[in-house]
Amino acid sequence: MDRRFGRLRAAAAAVVLAGAMLASGGCLREMLTTAGYLINGTDVPAEFAGLRNKKVVLVCRPLVGLQYRDAGAARDLALQIGKLLVKHDPKIKVVDQQKVLAWADEHAWEDYCQVGRALGADMVIGIDVTAFNLVDGPTLYRGRASLEVKVYDLSKAKDQEVVFEKSLPQAVYPADSIGSVPISEYSEPEFRHRFVLVLADQIGRFFYAHDAYTNPGSDPTGGLY
Repeated sequence: MDRRFGRLRAAAAAVVLAGAMLASGGCLREMLTTAGYLINGTDVPAEFAGLRNKKVVLVCRPLVGLQYRDAGAARDLALQIGKLLVKHDPKIKVVDQQKVLAWADEHAWEDYCQVGRALGADMVIGIDVTAFNLVDGPTLYRGRASLEVKVYDLSKAKDQEVVFEKSLPQAVYPADSIGSVPISEYSEPEFRHRFVLVLADQIGRFFYAHDAYTNPGSDPTGGLY
């Protein structure tokens, strides 16, 4: 109900704007573009919308050389992505991350589909952390990471079939326009968590509609949930 009234208000605002621009001799193309934003918003659709009404397991792991130092960040990343998926699309059924971790810790496994099958999932999101770093010299923080995301559909005849694949070759936080952050601003766990939230946001956007103009990674002091 609120969304419908919101659209009506936006449409009314667009009509008022159109009248004002016509009265002032405004460009028709600009008028239509602005009116479209007012009516439809700035959301862009999910790149992969196949998670709806599916039971989804999220598994994130660092490469062997990173696992002892950054295993906690990988686990936190999977947890935060799951929260975002449910928040933005309640029809995505994300398996509790504690169950995923418990099974993974108690069993020897090699591929993500093993975890998904064991937990009765329809889909598995596997995330490889190929690089992860928090520091930019002895006195500054600057998060940098490289990640590879793959989605497996376990209803397919071949479990190893990848139905969606995406890479984040060089995720950086804060954004270049902001620069590095003095280590006096945060403890390392605090900064790591903030960086993980930014990574989770960037990955989550592959799977649900989102505002193209929001970028929490641009502000190291706020805007991070």
